[in-house]
Amino acid sequence: MFKSGLAARAAAGVTAALISGAAWAEEARSQYNLPVGATEISREVYWLHNFVLIIMCVIAVLVFGAMFYSIIAHRRSKHPKPADFHESTTVEIIWTIIPFFVLIGLAIPAAGTLIRMEDTRDAELTVKVTGFQWGWKYEYVGHDYEFVSMLAADSNKARQLDSGIDPRSVPNYLWEVTNPLVLPVGQKVRFLITAQDVIHAWWVFDLAVKKDAIPGYINEAWTKIDAPGTFRGVCAELCGRDHGFMPIVVKALPETEFKTWLAQKKGVDVASLGKAPPVAEATPVATTTSTAPAPTEAVAAAVEVAAATPVAAAPAKALTKDELMASGKKVYGTQCAACHQLTGLGMPPNFPSLVGSKIATGPAAAHIAHTLKGKGLMPPFASLSDLDIAGALSYQRNSWGNKASVVQPSEVAAARK
Repeated sequence: MFKSGLAARAAAGVTAALISGAAWAEEARSQYNLPVGATEISREVYWLHNFVLIIMCVIAVLVFGAMFYSIIAHRRSKHPKPADFHESTTVEIIWTIIPFFVLIGLAIPAAGTLIRMEDTRDAELTVKVTGFQWGWKYEYVGHDYEFVSMLAADSNKARQLDSGIDPRSVPNYLWEVTNPLVLPVGQKVRFLITAQDVIHAWWVFDLAVKKDAIPGYINEAWTKIDAPGTFRGVCAELCGRDHGFMPIVVKALPETEFKTWLAQKKGVDVASLGKAPPVAEATPVATTTSTAPAPTEAVAAAVEVAAATPVAAAPAKALTKDELMASGKKVYGTQCAACHQLTGLGMPPNFPSLVGSKIATGPAAAHIAHTLKGKGLMPPFASLSDLDIAGALSYQRNSWGNKASVVQPSEVAAARK
């Protein structure tokens, strides 16, 4: 009885050890190894990585084994008189031929994978990716739709010094963006990768895509995602102060859902994009078609709200200065303060001060046009509502040099025409 109970406990202990060992191995693989990924190419890269790693370990064992054997077996206390032979043609041939075949064995599968990675022909969708300090601009070539993707507002706020926010309370801290790149599942997608200012690198681990983004030059890459999901990456080139705060998020959708999403963003009929189920009335979302340079990291919160907020009709009656100032202060804090600071002093030379500036003290029409169309590093904010723009401009003008001037939503609505 005692022996059988002991045996049962021993068997249970061995089983638990095996299960925990397998769990640990899986956790270690996910933490310390390459991800298997979500594409055929990523799985090939994963296999190659493990294949080469095994060969390296075998070589290391053989080389270090021979070295330690020689040190121990032929130490001076055991062999005080060293051997007096010199060259050995046989040994020379062996340690030349074996590495040659090892290299050939590595080169053949690696070359095949590299050739397939560079073959961007027959792509069904082309996306132009432009890196800038500090974010990404995506353009769906041939579909007349583009947008900017930057660090999400909650991560951007939490990362600031003395923010008082526990980063662990922010979902996907530093791994979330304002607008993910949405791609269709099962379609070959070609990437045209470039940069606006300095060298960046677009790297998404699960897609096995990593290409330098070089100003004035276009690199090509491609992917074909197997299943829906969300895949994250980073800029892999040290590109400046906020290099660590320009994550990449790719969201893969089934083909019909992707077409529906694209139609909603463009505000067109889904049927015009190919075979797809009809959708309810789509809400137009303004797209960034300005040729102005993409914004920098500092406007993450602004881009997030600007891309998501539909343009609202102007209120029927004029608002008071107090109403505009109250509304504008909130809008300025989320849309403008990241670049121009809460004090309005900005961060020259990229983000000029608004205090006493020509834009704040000049004609309201110029201020409105500047906001709607963008200029320089400032993106267009035409997708904000008339009320939000009017409030923000009224707050800027009254706070920094033009206390007698307010901008009404009706003026913004008229400027859009």
